[in-house]
Amino acid sequence: MGTWHHWTYDKYYNNCQTVAKAFIELGLEPQHGVCLLGYNSPEWLMSHMAAMMAGGQSVGIYLTSNPDVCQFIAGDCQANIIVVENDYQIHKILTCRHNLPHLKVIINCSADGTKSEQNVMDWKAVMQLGARQSSEKLYERMKLNKPNTCCSVIYTSGTTGTPKGVMISHDNVTWMCNRVIQYTKASMGAEHFVSYLPLSHIASQLIDIYVPLSSAGTVWFAQPDAMKGSLIQTMKEVRPTIFLGVPRVWEKIAEGMQLVANSLTGLKARISSWAKTVGLKGNHNKMAGKGTPFGWGVANYLYFKRIKTALGLDRCHFPMTGAAPISEETLSYFLSVNIVLHEMYGMTETTGPTTISVERAMRYRAAGKEPSGVKLRINNPDVSGQGEVLIFGRHVFMGYLRNPEKTASEFTEDGWLKSGDLGFIDADRYLFITGRLKELIITAGGENIPPVPIENAVKEQLHIVSNAMVVGDQMKYLSCLLTLKTVTDDKSGLPTDQLSESAIVECRLAGSSATTVTEIVQDRGDANVLKLIKKGIDEANKKAIAKPHKIVKWVILEKDFSIAGGELTPTLKLKRPVVMKKHKELIESLY
Repeated sequence: MGTWHHWTYDKYYNNCQTVAKAFIELGLEPQHGVCLLGYNSPEWLMSHMAAMMAGGQSVGIYLTSNPDVCQFIAGDCQANIIVVENDYQIHKILTCRHNLPHLKVIINCSADGTKSEQNVMDWKAVMQLGARQSSEKLYERMKLNKPNTCCSVIYTSGTTGTPKGVMISHDNVTWMCNRVIQYTKASMGAEHFVSYLPLSHIASQLIDIYVPLSSAGTVWFAQPDAMKGSLIQTMKEVRPTIFLGVPRVWEKIAEGMQLVANSLTGLKARISSWAKTVGLKGNHNKMAGKGTPFGWGVANYLYFKRIKTALGLDRCHFPMTGAAPISEETLSYFLSVNIVLHEMYGMTETTGPTTISVERAMRYRAAGKEPSGVKLRINNPDVSGQGEVLIFGRHVFMGYLRNPEKTASEFTEDGWLKSGDLGFIDADRYLFITGRLKELIITAGGENIPPVPIENAVKEQLHIVSNAMVVGDQMKYLSCLLTLKTVTDDKSGLPTDQLSESAIVECRLAGSSATTVTEIVQDRGDANVLKLIKKGIDEANKKAIAKPHKIVKWVILEKDFSIAGGELTPTLKLKRPVVMKKHKELIESLY
């Protein structure tokens, strides 16, 4: 894995001050942006903290953003400084620099960074510049930072359109950081975190920057290819104590574990199956306030501890999942191996998690209880108690940058934030999220159908399926676009035609010899795989609450969804409008 390089907190703090002094000298004005375009690194954290120290606003840009998006964000936040990771990222900024009147300098963190361009500096030169400055100007800037001033602007990932700049205040951050430490029971000087999810996301900033800073924790930076396969090796080396994974990460981990389990034979296979049964029952018992079943201690010794060690989670006391809905299948699988995933619910506009399920307040499929200091209510609930979740508390954002009209539309007349999420609160004040308003499919018959539960039901039945997207807005019935699990090209990040190892196993079990998607979808299709998928769809339809919620037609797409392909956000959420546009003719053919 290479050699680890270490920073003490003392060095970290001094470096942040040095960078902040350089930013001021380079022309950073109060409440102007410092854009950060690079993979997770110490330089990212130092630039982030330095921007706030100098009275500016830290603004992350997702690595996958194209030049147009980079230009929009840098222009919208009136960025004076843009910090980039390498030459590849700097070219995005150079192509639009002439349209950024507030931009004064670009900083290239790469050691072999571009030298010939005007107003481009490397990281070493920035540190040298900052070291030559006195601290007087910096201390004056730091006095400008008040609880109610904006310290960071986080742009939404744009699943439904143009990104919006969410203004986060110093008070938002400090209040929420304190809550997360209480939720996770983080111990001072004892916690270890793996930084791998995009730092442009509020959840990553909380877990990778603010919580470690407040608890004197150790942050370990994963390799840039973490999401492509190296993450597990990093986790084994680091052995994090608090770990956040988006649902797709947990799905990938579970997929790898299931492949290993399927290869077991004899006594090992019987022990694995028995232990998982004990694990699932035991954890459901715990949530219900009951004791563990017979054999729990033996299963823990023979199986659970070994699984956690193999994943690098043997000392992880708080594994979390968030940023998107997780399937019941994935949640149950980890319960069966005694890894209890703490679901958290929140949004960028709430500075991260509004609720987190914790051991003292955990219920299966719930996102946690209404916490102290936060108020929740359901707007216009239907007969089942479901409606839009409304939120009130100190963690609610300041508003959208330079967009007062949009800000006003996000709040009720009495000041509650409209989440856009559908859910209900049970008698014990547990919050359950059931869908998203903007994703609701309204059929020609007037039925309001949340697609995510249906899509999860399909994926639970069909382990060969990577993504399922239900369509049918204003149509007589529902259809479903399916993608199969395939190998990803390491260089481009695009899915290939080659089926993944787990997908090939499913094909063999179905009696198919296919190794590529093309073999399955060409001509009239692979009869055995098509039969497998039809059976899975039929089983998923049995869970439908009414006939309009059943899938009538389905089709297998030639390519899986990906970040590089534009169908997924950097946090692996589905961009439904992009998929709809890309496959418009195919969708129309289903009707």
